[in-house]
Amino acid sequence: MKQFIVALFAFASVLATPALATEVSPTKISGAVSVSTDEAKALFEDGAIFVDVRKDSDWDAGRIPGAYHIELNSEYNADALAEVAGKAETLVIYCNGSSCMRSSEACAMAVEWGFENVHYYRDGFPAWQVAGYPVE
Repeated sequence: MKQFIVALFAFASVLATPALATEVSPTKISGAVSVSTDEAKALFEDGAIFVDVRKDSDWDAGRIPGAYHIELNSEYNADALAEVAGKAETLVIYCNGSSCMRSSEACAMAVEWGFENVHYYRDGFPAWQVAGYPVE
């Protein structure tokens, strides 16, 4: 019992330590459809418009083929998104996975701006690469 209490205390201490906490993106965005890597690939094959909202250096290191790069913090706005997709077109928005907040923020904004067919690819480029899907 003593070992259990010590372990429980250690676990609680880790949870209470802000320096060890990392931000995790939400699993769902209101008004958007959350998609898995395989679902994103199916949308890719169907000609969906992919939007990469990662920073420039991430984009330069590799991306999903044909994706549009609209960096979230410097270029992403309703007009920039409208330049690559109509309001009813299928959009797949991605970033660097669950520890990156960019795609969740971008999806929420796209929905707010009236885009009707927004897909939130939370696992993003890292999962796409791990799955062995094409990159450029």
